[in-house]
Amino acid sequence: MHKVCVHAIHGKSDKLVNAIVFDSREVKQNSLFVAQKGLLFNGHQFISKAIELGATVIVCEELPENLIQNITYVQVEDSNSALAIIASNFYDNPSSKLKLVGVTGTNGKTTIATLLHNLFQKAGYKASLLSTVKILVDTIQYNATHTTPNSVLINKYLNEMVELGVDYCFMEVSSHGIQQKRTEGLQFVGGVFTNLTHDHLDYHKTFAAYRDVKKSFFDSLPKSAFALVNIDDKNGAVMLQNTIANKQSYALKTMADFKVRILENQFSGLLLTINNKEVWTKLIGSFNAYNLAAVYGVANLLGLDSTETLTHISELESVSGRFQHFISKGGVTAIIDYAHTPDALKNVLETINNIRTGNEQVITVVGCGGDRDKAKRPVMGRLASQLSTQVIFTSDNPRSENPQTIIEEIEVGVEPQNFKKTVSVLDREQAIKTATKFAKKGDIILIAGKGHETYQEVKGIRSHFDDFEKITELLITIES
Repeated sequence: MHKVCVHAIHGKSDKLVNAIVFDSREVKQNSLFVAQKGLLFNGHQFISKAIELGATVIVCEELPENLIQNITYVQVEDSNSALAIIASNFYDNPSSKLKLVGVTGTNGKTTIATLLHNLFQKAGYKASLLSTVKILVDTIQYNATHTTPNSVLINKYLNEMVELGVDYCFMEVSSHGIQQKRTEGLQFVGGVFTNLTHDHLDYHKTFAAYRDVKKSFFDSLPKSAFALVNIDDKNGAVMLQNTIANKQSYALKTMADFKVRILENQFSGLLLTINNKEVWTKLIGSFNAYNLAAVYGVANLLGLDSTETLTHISELESVSGRFQHFISKGGVTAIIDYAHTPDALKNVLETINNIRTGNEQVITVVGCGGDRDKAKRPVMGRLASQLSTQVIFTSDNPRSENPQTIIEEIEVGVEPQNFKKTVSVLDREQAIKTATKFAKKGDIILIAGKGHETYQEVKGIRSHFDDFEKITELLITIES
């Protein structure tokens, strides 16, 4: 059992509670309410509301001026940390009763976690998934709202997994989740580092702070766990500094414990060698070669037979919204990818350019999300216009920002020689429609940024919008 750093307790210390809550609106009778300090709200302002609704224990960093009789107040060092540890203890530390693997990094988290889940299921194990795309508790699916759920939900899901006899859980671990202590109190058997590129600097402010948050995850791994890192990324070695976990590496370019070479790269798939053993996979691109190296490494470190692992790798399908593609009846290749960072966009476009013969147009539809890191916008514009034949800048999820302003900030990065390649179409559906009108037989349309998402958020309102659904519908209409 993990312990919370407590400064003081006022009131009875042996109260029974039936729920752990951090949102005062969800308080029920005999709840324990944790007051957290967030970016937008301070939970300490809602302590009296929580008590009115039936909370009998209050966990907080700052005690209210007036302490109410029969209410227990627990003053702690850090409410975020306390919430995570209390939630873990409340559910009897479920992470210690299965094998939990965390995957962190800028790009590749969803793909690696999902492929691991699918591979271990193919290998006959009960496996679960906590990811951006979906949450799978054995065969029960829940909608995902955050890359890393809040700590109460994490432990609730893990407890359900234990009750259902799940053997393995593969979990995306975001920098926000680490920073906000959502993973504290969890017992991981392994951690994977994918890469570190420009993202979330609106939240972390500096690249060093972003890197150090990721690193703290590996610093916290126990000696019994493994730390598997992409050593081709210069930050891979940084992640291994100070960790007491079993240090392991994967790579395409340098020597590593799990070394991959690309023999063939086509739209039909990849031919690879992993530790000198050949395997054909339906996945595409060098970024997926890295993902598969991580998957193979984790499977090996968890004791799966290497030959069996390669067999399952050859059967794996691409993950929803991650280089998801099809060829229309008219011969146009459409690719939908979640690429929303400069590095991810560069990887996808370079993969397309490496595979194509050179005669096809590469038509890219791309935007940037509102209320997020603005510094990457011109970089996205520069890369899209450099690596495409034609670019259509459009809205992603503008959220509370003016979508036209976002597009103008993307366009700043376009170099003069590439101006003629670019057009701006504010409405995303019209932008995709424009791309289909530009495309001829053999051409490639990349729709980047939203991937698996089935909504678009404008001025706080979410409306149904699915890139894959939209491009499929438009190509069928145009070609019929």
